[in-house]
Amino acid sequence: MDTSITLAGYVGQPPELRTLPNSVAVATLRVASTPHYRNREGQWVDGETTWVTVRGYGALAQNIVASFFKGDPVLVHGRVRTDRWQNAQGEPQERMIVEALSLGHDLSRGIARFTRIPRSAPGAGDAEEVASASSPGDPDNPPETGDGLA
Repeated sequence: MDTSITLAGYVGQPPELRTLPNSVAVATLRVASTPHYRNREGQWVDGETTWVTVRGYGALAQNIVASFFKGDPVLVHGRVRTDRWQNAQGEPQERMIVEALSLGHDLSRGIARFTRIPRSAPGAGDAEEVASASSPGDPDNPPETGDGLA
């Protein structure tokens, strides 16, 4: 059984992209979430910040790197996983991560513009293509998507 989670927070560092030995792209980013609550005096205060490591794979990984920047408000939906490894001293280590199924900008904190990536092109979703396709451009004249939707 998978354990799913949806979280809201802010990107804490620029996403990093790497490629696994099987040629699958992996993006890793850290998301910070800080609860705000009223204290006994009725003043708003910040609680303890929780940091979550988020990973996305394949085309999602490339889109993450092209779309998210440090400080961006995000919504993440994915599966909770435990990463296990041994440190340099051979001691077992583990941490919880979220394997992202989808990510998006939190529109309660600002606006965003979606750019569809053509699926028919071989190599569609390459980081360079994604970066060039996601440039803001002219908001009154959106790029043609080829599917009648702009």
